[in-house]
This record gives sequence, structure tokens and C-alpha cells, in this order.
Amino acid sequence: MSEDPANYTPRVVSDGVVLRPHVTAIGQLGNTMYAGGRFHTIYDEQANQNRTRDNFVMFNADTGAVSSAAPSFTGEVWAVETFGNAVYVGGEFSTVGGVQRPRLVKLNADGTVNQAFDAHLRSGRVMDLHMYTGPTGPKLFVGGSAGTKLMALNPVTGANTGYVDLGIADKIPNSFGDVTVANFSISPDQSKLVAVGNFMTVAGQSRRRAFMADLPAAGSATLATWYYKPFEETCRSTRARRLAYLTDVDFAPTGEYFVVVATGFTWDFNDKNKTVCDAAARFETPKTPAYDAEDHPFRPTWLNYTGGDTIWSVAVTGAAVYVQGHFQYLDNTDGVSTNLDPDAVPRKGIGAIDPDTGLALSWNPVKPAQQGGKQLLATADGLWVASDSQRFNGEPRYGIAFAPLP
Repeated sequence: MSEDPANYTPRVVSDGVVLRPHVTAIGQLGNTMYAGGRFHTIYDEQANQNRTRDNFVMFNADTGAVSSAAPSFTGEVWAVETFGNAVYVGGEFSTVGGVQRPRLVKLNADGTVNQAFDAHLRSGRVMDLHMYTGPTGPKLFVGGSAGTKLMALNPVTGANTGYVDLGIADKIPNSFGDVTVANFSISPDQSKLVAVGNFMTVAGQSRRRAFMADLPAAGSATLATWYYKPFEETCRSTRARRLAYLTDVDFAPTGEYFVVVATGFTWDFNDKNKTVCDAAARFETPKTPAYDAEDHPFRPTWLNYTGGDTIWSVAVTGAAVYVQGHFQYLDNTDGVSTNLDPDAVPRKGIGAIDPDTGLALSWNPVKPAQQGGKQLLATADGLWVASDSQRFNGEPRYGIAFAPLP
């Protein structure tokens, strides 16, 4: 990806209506981008003017021109998924364009509410969305604190198909919110799913913070054997929003491995290269159950530590593992804060990791952040970055940036 961002992307505006506006989700359908988060005003670079857009904006992927379509969301948007001619949007809202669609809505490509789809989610919030396209037919997988925490919905009606019913339960003590699946990823062959969150049990089995599910061609999803036991251990932060610490996961395009990223502050130094705290970790996708000599199943192929700052999101392209958060360094295995590992490399807010070695690549656009970005979207044309950052490689790109392929 280029370090020089596209010059045409719209950006959020700090207008005093929303404190610390940010973009948390982005998706693409054809040449239209759909971005959501928490904001009230968008600056249209092409028109050189501000436009009111409540928590959701549509714009041209090639020119950045903001669409006249302006579906208004009454709360924060956390997830966007596109499929066919539709856009699915999840979050903490209650109405969309005046239509009651709490927490999950299906939009037509033009931004109007699809009247046939209604998931009837009356509590909780939707955190992540992915379309399953396996042999049992398309299903919208929904993760969050709503309903059964991870559901497979009919993409036409919104009804729960029952394909996923894993009994996700038992919140990590003192962690933030209700039992939640924070993020998940489906393998490219649609046979497996990995999820992270603040749960402790799945299908009656101990699965603190993460689990893998098998997605069979017949029947329903089942809990897989895979689990990394050090996920049971805590990082050094005791803050409610850090106790669940695993923040995102993404499968490689080949499906051969996946990468998990984390917050949590630093690790116990006796557990270096074991606990995934403020780090990215590559795991090989298991073909058969296997355990190492220390009874830690499926040990990471590599770990890349920031030295005490959060990684919120990850996108694996095959050529690189892209990560973003509010970290200052990568390759900081023995470092904490400003006491750096000699091999640490500066990477402010965003960076790229070699998927084979686990070491930082040279890509370094510099993206200062307060909290850090919650989504990276890799496409055939480049990398879309949704965040709270105001600048990308020194250029004003508040909330939305696009790093094109060279």
C-alpha cells in the first residue's frame, strides 16, 4: 500500500455537536463506500463544503464525492457489511431515516431502508457483521451483546435461522458491558469461525476471550477443539474495558492462518511470547487437534508486541498484516512505554507486519490517534482506514483515509 493517502476522501468534522467524532466501520458496494460511526458533520472534499450526516455517510470510492442520500442513524454505527445489492448496518441506534430498526438494519444500495428485513433486536448492541456464503446458503452472521451474542440471520427477512446457537455465556468478572462477541472472522472456505469477546464459556466448555467454531455443510455450528490456554490469563490492566483484551481477528485470504490483536497493557515478563497483551499474534488454522508439550494448544507462530499500547483492528492481505490502534511502536518485545526494546521500530497508530516473520515491514505512514481505529478494509484497490485520527502521513484525513495500491 502507498503511504500517501488519496486526496479526495471526505472527513468528519469536529462541530461541537458530537464529542470526539470518529468512524468505526466501512464497507464497499460497487463504487460506493458506506461508512458509519459517531459524527454529525462530514466535509465533502469535492464540493468544498460541510454536509450534515448523522453517524452514516455514503460517498464515491473513486472521487470521494458525498452522496445526496443521507440515512440518519439515531445512535452509533459499529459494523457495516455489504452483500449483493444490500448494505447491512449494526450498532446502537434505534431508528434509521425515521424507521424503527433497532441495532440492525438492511439498506438498499441507494440508502433507503429495506422494509422486508427486520431482526427485531430490542436490547444490546451489534458489534460485527459478516456474510456467510457456505453450502447451507447465505446467512448474515451477527456478533455483539444482542440476542444470543452470535447469530445467523436470514439475509432477506432478518429471522434467526438457528444455524448458530453456541450458548455464549458468563462474562469475565468486572469486564465492561454485557456478555459480548466483540469481533469475529469467517474463514475464506466458510468452514470455520474465530470470535473474541468478554465471555468465559461456549457450549458449556471453558473458552475465555476466544473460541473457534466449525461451520458444517449440514446441521448447525459446533464448538471446535481449538483453544489457546494462555487466553485464560490476564494482562496487567485491570480496567473494565481492558479485561477482555482480545479486540479483533482476521483470517488470511488462503485461510491457512488467522491473526488476533489485543489491548490489555503489558504482559507478565515471565510469560513473554506467550500472553497476547497489546500485541498481534499469528495462529495456524488447525487441520487436526494437536497440543504442544506444555499443554498449550496451537501456540502462536509469532507475536509482535507494542510495549504497552493497544491494537484495535487487523486486516490480513497475504502480503502484509495491517494493524491499527494507539500504539507507538512495533517489534517492542522487551519494551514498556518509553523504555524501548533495542529492536523496536516507531509505528504511530498504524503499521504493517510481515506475515511470515512477524516483524514490522517498512510501511510507515504515521497516523496519530487518541483511542485508535476500529476497522481496516482491504480491497483490490488499497486499504480503507476507519478511525478517530485527524491526520494520515501528515495530511488531513479525519476519520477516513484510503491508502491506494502503488
